[in-house]
Amino acid sequence: MLTWLAQYSSIFEPLNLFRYITFRTGGATATALFFVFFFGPSIIAALRLKQGKGQPIREDGPKSHILLKSGTPTMGGLMILSGFIVSTLLWANWRNHFVWTVLLVTAGFGAIGFYDDLLKVTKQTHNGFSGRRRLALEVAIAVIACYAIMRLGTPHTTALALPAINGFVTDLGIFFLAFGAFVIVSAGNAVNLTDGLDGLAIVPVMIAAATFGIIAYLAGNAIFSTYLGINFVPGAGELAVVCGALIGAGLGFLWFNAPPAQIFMGDTGSLALGGALGTIAVAVKHEIVLAIVGGLFVVETLSVIVQVTSFKLTGKRVFKMAPIHHHFEQLGWSEPQVVVRFWIIAFVLALVGLSTLKLR
Repeated sequence: MLTWLAQYSSIFEPLNLFRYITFRTGGATATALFFVFFFGPSIIAALRLKQGKGQPIREDGPKSHILLKSGTPTMGGLMILSGFIVSTLLWANWRNHFVWTVLLVTAGFGAIGFYDDLLKVTKQTHNGFSGRRRLALEVAIAVIACYAIMRLGTPHTTALALPAINGFVTDLGIFFLAFGAFVIVSAGNAVNLTDGLDGLAIVPVMIAAATFGIIAYLAGNAIFSTYLGINFVPGAGELAVVCGALIGAGLGFLWFNAPPAQIFMGDTGSLALGGALGTIAVAVKHEIVLAIVGGLFVVETLSVIVQVTSFKLTGKRVFKMAPIHHHFEQLGWSEPQVVVRFWIIAFVLALVGLSTLKLR
């Protein structure tokens, strides 16, 4: 919204700064950060008052979780999403269809997660929203988003790009809807599965957002994209502002989510943040790179799939507990050890993902 100030730069020259994506990205980060800082305590107090017992804790999990985390309110994603959406609306260009597409998925997935959290809190059970209905809604939102990207994007929007290969591999055509929706829904649920320890999910999300902020800026710039040999996506640079807002909101939330957490993100936040990352990856045509940058989320998801499949087929468990972060806790790692070491892995994977930009 603030981009309109640039038209008055002839009257007051410093207003020309609002034309630049880099300036607005910084502004979006700072705005989201201070928004969550300012309103966070009030939101936590309100949620604690409404929820009473807070989020139910898994009884089969580490005993320390039951002792230390019981009574902690959930739905902290409301803090993240409010700061993210307000900041994005302030600093991003409203004429950019990518911005609205990401906001659609973020808000939609956030609403699904909110309803799921609400059921868990009111019923004090882990059985929230029906899995099939929840998945169906996620797919519907993702397909709508991919259709919008396909209809409003360039002729290459439906094409598939691979790391280390210059240009597009093949045009998916109408199958782009299924492929893009799979990426978005998978990203949302992968982040959701990772959110199990204080600060574990939000930092890798911020790392991924920073990585894709860089990729979006480069892909949206004709000169940089040509130099690097990556596919030019007109308008994608504006998503750097969106990523900046995501980072700022995440930093603000981390202040309250750092061990011992005052609030949990809940499905409200994790599902929405993963969906946002997936949509950005689809928009900038770096879907495969998301699997590298978000490799931690992929491993967490695979650990659950392997555990469930093994138990159903053989009656035996591969891990002591799934998702895999609980497996390491059962091995004797403390919660801070698991969290910080997983942060390091996420950072390394982000560097690997960025390195693919020059492998063409």
